[in-house]
Amino acid sequence: MQNIRKEQFKESIKDNLKSLFCVSIDDASQEQLFYATSKAIQLIIINKWINTQKIQKEQDAKIVYYMSMEFLMGRALGNNIINLKENEIITESIKELGLDLNVMENQEPEPALGNGGLGRLAACFLDSLATLGYPAMGCGIRYKYGMFKQQIKDGFQVELPDDWLRHGYPFEIKKNEDAVEVKFGGYSRMYRDVYGKVSFINEGYQGVIAVPYDIPIVGYNNDVVNTLRVWDAEAIFKFDLDAFDKGNYVNASEQETFANTICSVLYPNDNNFVGKRLRLTQQYFFVSATVQRAIKDYLKNHDDLHKLSDKIAFQMNDTHPSLSVAELMRILVDDYFFDWDDAWEITQKTCAYTNHTIMSEALEKWDVDLFKGLLPRVYEIIEEINKRFCLDVSTKYPDDYSKIKNMAILYDNKVRMANLAIVGSHSVNGVAELHTEILKNQLLKDFYIMTPEKFSNKTNGITQRRFLLHGNPLLATWVTNKIGNSWITGLQKMNKLVDYADEITAQNEFMDIKHKNKIRLAEYIKEHNNIDIDTNSIFDVHVKRLHEYKRQLLNVFHIMYLQNKLIENPNMEFYPRTFIFGAKASAGYMKAKSIIKLINCVADRINSDTRLHGKLKVVFIENYNVSIAEIIVSAADVSEQISTASKEASGTSNMKFMLNGAITLGTMDGANVEIIEEVGKENAVTFGLSSQEVLDYEKYGGYFPKDIYDNDIDIQCILNQLINGYYYMYNFNDIYNSLLSRDDYFILKDFRSYVEAQEQIEKLYKNKSQWAKSAILNTAKSGKFSSDRTIQEYVDDIWHLEKLN
Repeated sequence: MQNIRKEQFKESIKDNLKSLFCVSIDDASQEQLFYATSKAIQLIIINKWINTQKIQKEQDAKIVYYMSMEFLMGRALGNNIINLKENEIITESIKELGLDLNVMENQEPEPALGNGGLGRLAACFLDSLATLGYPAMGCGIRYKYGMFKQQIKDGFQVELPDDWLRHGYPFEIKKNEDAVEVKFGGYSRMYRDVYGKVSFINEGYQGVIAVPYDIPIVGYNNDVVNTLRVWDAEAIFKFDLDAFDKGNYVNASEQETFANTICSVLYPNDNNFVGKRLRLTQQYFFVSATVQRAIKDYLKNHDDLHKLSDKIAFQMNDTHPSLSVAELMRILVDDYFFDWDDAWEITQKTCAYTNHTIMSEALEKWDVDLFKGLLPRVYEIIEEINKRFCLDVSTKYPDDYSKIKNMAILYDNKVRMANLAIVGSHSVNGVAELHTEILKNQLLKDFYIMTPEKFSNKTNGITQRRFLLHGNPLLATWVTNKIGNSWITGLQKMNKLVDYADEITAQNEFMDIKHKNKIRLAEYIKEHNNIDIDTNSIFDVHVKRLHEYKRQLLNVFHIMYLQNKLIENPNMEFYPRTFIFGAKASAGYMKAKSIIKLINCVADRINSDTRLHGKLKVVFIENYNVSIAEIIVSAADVSEQISTASKEASGTSNMKFMLNGAITLGTMDGANVEIIEEVGKENAVTFGLSSQEVLDYEKYGGYFPKDIYDNDIDIQCILNQLINGYYYMYNFNDIYNSLLSRDDYFILKDFRSYVEAQEQIEKLYKNKSQWAKSAILNTAKSGKFSSDRTIQEYVDDIWHLEKLN
């Protein structure tokens, strides 16, 4: 941008309007203005993008391929402007044209490439890699409709297609020249070449063309532009004219239908065989395309695949890309005729695995018959990996038969993807200190004992450029005025704010910014929910994926408890509270969808109850996404991080709230533990069972939720309201029965502790000076939780990249 003057930039916007839409600036719609402005900015980015690739080639730099099913990027226009560090010039140019950048930003569709924390983490990592100047490519799928667009109708979640590509996406570039073929089904046939070399070919398969679309990832103020590559599927033959002429109209487009299905949605419902098959198809599709293309690109400048790991790292973000191990082996053995041992050494040196959960449902397992039918040759590769690995295990532990049961990749007619990733990688990491210890000492204990050198911890982080500089400009400006702007690329510098925590003027300034952000959120809620909320109330926020272990149910039970108490005793001492939820439930997760319905029933009842005199309000914000998150996070007083201890691997929303000066209310789970270590116990509120207590209950038993119900009149009242028609004659029998029979996530066990923690929150908030001090200290002590720090640890310990000069 340094070489482009404002007049040139303005002319670029006008020219784009003419060439793209055949309109003048006076006649253009806001959507057209957004697109034309984005294209003008893209032109600036492309020059840096091309130069980055040139430098990477000249340095012969090692690159990490960050492989993930999700990339929850958020809107790009504003973030790109900030990272180009040309906010003032671009804003002035747009204003001189009589336009409003904020209005234009709101026209941008959010790329529907992710859903929750896994995808947002991947997005933060890409931002940090570019900002730190390391060569990287994010690799995933170009979903046409995302997971879904959430609507709330009559309190129920309704899933609609998120058609974000309807009008095109200005920042992506289609790269036909990098397309590759991916094969499914058929059968594997062994053959011997003229030299007697044995290999295998896939015959009778159904192929698709994987076509990449590249999206630039702009580093902050350093001219580095990396790439997010998302793959789309196209049919090899889009239309069978012969079939059509014979009247077989459906069959004429069969191949195109298959290709379109692959990239239609993120996480298709897998409650049935067809859904499971599609999920596996998606995973192999983007893995195979990425690995094939990476090797082809490597061979453009190198001739020895033995040294592949010197120039390439494949980082598998959770179990979804685990097939990278088998696919790399297949390519090396079948396409390049490596012997098995050499291929295996290359594969292990090149692949690394990040585990994000101890939840068994996320440690993917595929039925052998399904797997073998879809990926016959890949299955043979996995069979051989498993055979050799099990032989190694039995040799090392000849008298311990449990080892094979726990560690085998193929067991009980299942393909266990986490085990494949562990066995095929040189590195396995958890994402918070507590999570990593649970992996090492419990979930993956046998693997850790056998290969302890593989295991490490890399506590997650967030990018401060998205979640403070862009998302909370008022606070960002305040921080810069106090300590300078070095925090933008060095979040540890935030520690300088400690000096202001006891200063009354600074406290007032900080809380005034918080209140202005609360007004902004209140206006959003009024516009979208038609609910008036008290901006002087405590904003208690619980936004994240809807899952039972994240315990939105515990939160809503406490709200029901407060309502009951206020009705019973209208004059009780009570500080006004606004409880804000945002969450999507997977389409097939019926219990989670039932919890959404309950939250909305409670909200309707409370918000219309005049007896409460507005002291209590509940809001469910539909279709929670990154843009909405920026508004919510900056306004939050209380950060709800109340997962069942041991179940949340890390969490990253806890870090975003901390950075923006919210107080953590949470269990000692995931990264909460490290947040509290940094900020101090006096500046957070904790409650509930410990991780070890939960794990012990699960292992040894001894928890009987019915006993708690029988002996706690408040819990009886809450649970009875679920089934006695209190909520407009709608009954929540599924929730009621599961709690009294199992209570898998210890809702009732932790309820009283949670009530006490909430009482502590209210007490703290009433002490305005102490609360302000704690809020400032949360921001000040957030330095550890930058994704810049996390990425540097990956680089130093796992990837061994060099910066682009």
